[in-house]
Amino acid sequence: MRHRVAGKQLCLESDHRRALLRNLAAGLFEHGEIVTTLPKARAVQPYVERLITIARKRTLASRRQITSRLTDRSVFAWVADPKVKEEHKTSEFWSMPAASEVEFNRYGELRKAPRLVHHLMTRVAPMFADRPGGYTRIVKLDRRRLGDAADLVVLQLVGREGGSQVSGGASGRRKAADRRTAFAAKLRKESTKVAAASEAAPASEASEKPAE
Repeated sequence: MRHRVAGKQLCLESDHRRALLRNLAAGLFEHGEIVTTLPKARAVQPYVERLITIARKRTLASRRQITSRLTDRSVFAWVADPKVKEEHKTSEFWSMPAASEVEFNRYGELRKAPRLVHHLMTRVAPMFADRPGGYTRIVKLDRRRLGDAADLVVLQLVGREGGSQVSGGASGRRKAADRRTAFAAKLRKESTKVAAASEAAPASEASEKPAE
């Protein structure tokens, strides 16, 4: 029995599981979305949403709480990394930092970059200032992980990602359905006009016919 044991264990020791949750949360805050397995996504989702709720307060106490639960590391180092392709240096969630914000020394070691806790409190938390919870969503993918065939999902922050479910835009299916509905309404309207005209014609002929 698992009385008073909250959360998923993921078949890991406590320190390993804590490090896993911190790394997954850091990757989500940096990139806006991550691809992982379904059990890991379900385990880290409440952890991430709790951190965002704390960061929304934007106080010294909340910053200290986040620092105790999240490793404050450098982020966006891949923006200035020459090994990363240019098409991979984009994000749908927030604009990338300027080149002057990320610097490497002559040995290729990272010398200057934005910090994770500051990024969470100044760029991520303000996105959900008017949202009472539900900051993330899980989207199942149609592929599995090589090796153990585990189900892969996308854990992403809601609000700025593409898709008609969140952004409010109409998908291709919805547009086609709207066109069919409009065309059917047009046909019904025309058929109603024709029926009304056919009913009015005999009435007018009867009124014009002279009485005997």
